Amino acid sequence: MRSTDSHLIARARQVILALCISFSLSAQVTDRELFDAYQREDMSLWKAYVDANEDLLYEYGYCGYVLEYDKPHATPYISRFRAHVQAQRENLPPGHYEMYMSAVYVYELRTKTSIHPLKAMSLAKEATKLAPNDPLVLSYYGTCLFYAPKPFGSKKEALEWFERAEQLFRAPQWKDCWVRAANTMYIDQCKEKLK
Repeated sequence: MRSTDSHLIARARQVILALCISFSLSAQVTDRELFDAYQREDMSLWKAYVDANEDLLYEYGYCGYVLEYDKPHATPYISRFRAHVQAQRENLPPGHYEMYMSAVYVYELRTKTSIHPLKAMSLAKEATKLAPNDPLVLSYYGTCLFYAPKPFGSKKEALEWFERAEQLFRAPQWKDCWVRAANTMYIDQCKEKLK
């Protein structure tokens, strides 16, 4: 056997092993486990999950985490997130394309790969019009208002959006959603800053 053949066989084995791990991870990891990891601030499970899956909600969250704690490695995740959002546009619930594209623009602004803060805010607002009863969308818009500088942002207005989302997050399907926990944290932070 030639060395190129053995190299190709070894490479094929690596690819098969990676695919098996990927399929295993996507089939075995539950929202509850990811939620628990989020609460423990152990994002290694999230990284493995995001690397193996196209799950926009977790990609959105992981990009925010990487920007905060590992900024030099954020750009490939943001680029991948953008590509996944654009590829899934037609299959997303109302308001989710706008919400996720707004997040992409925010993340790109933070990495200085593009500068579209008004477009990001406009998309976030548009998402709330398209999905006025979606807690993910309402909470996301609250987050935009929370971080945006005045006159675009407002902790008081952000609190109103977080509280609206909180009411909707009480439905059983949101029990293990990491955004529900983040929304609660933002409510507490807004109340503290508004004292």
